[in-house]
Amino acid sequence: MFGNWIKTFVLMAGITALFGAVGVALGGKSGMMLALLVAAGMNIYAYWFSDKAVLKMYGAQEINPENNYGDGQFRNYYHMVKELSENAELPMPKVYVMNEQQPNAFATGRNPEHAAVAATVGIMQTLSERELRGVMAHELAHVKHRDTLISTISATMAGAISSIAQFGMFFGGGRNEGGERPSMVMSMLMMFLAPMAASLIQMAISRSREFEADRMGAQISRDP
Repeated sequence: MFGNWIKTFVLMAGITALFGAVGVALGGKSGMMLALLVAAGMNIYAYWFSDKAVLKMYGAQEINPENNYGDGQFRNYYHMVKELSENAELPMPKVYVMNEQQPNAFATGRNPEHAAVAATVGIMQTLSERELRGVMAHELAHVKHRDTLISTISATMAGAISSIAQFGMFFGGGRNEGGERPSMVMSMLMMFLAPMAASLIQMAISRSREFEADRMGAQISRDP
């Protein structure tokens, strides 16, 4: 878990440094300051608000005893998550349902104390109770290992790299404070290499996280 904090810090620092470097190349000191402000804003947003944005994007609805578990439809699902959370020795996360037929489930939140798990109606209809337990245990394993934060930051960094490529292409024909024209070759390289770099970042982080979540999920579900 401590390793994830280090990875998170490195990724957030990487976003900031990358934006700053491109800002200098394209706009000198003023470009760097603007880029650093944008990077800082992205880091703050990713840490504090990205979970809410994801849940809203999917139209997820919270279920709990106060709203009768979504008119009683999702009582078993809620109590399943509660039991698995107790097995994992985690605080009870907020539980959400997405009214979609596409089978899907995910966990989000910056730490276990502010975590949420969500599943679609489709995955509940498709999987058996035992299979659904396995899926939700896997997602809670991500919460326990604090993978949800680093996943959000890595996605933000991937998006940032792609944004930088577009930014470089858009402003590549201008001049910086010294009156020099930024290299069009550099802009072209960024356009082609940035998506590849973004994909590699997410793949490198995701592979190790998923294997460990499978292992921990089996322990949480107590059904290897």
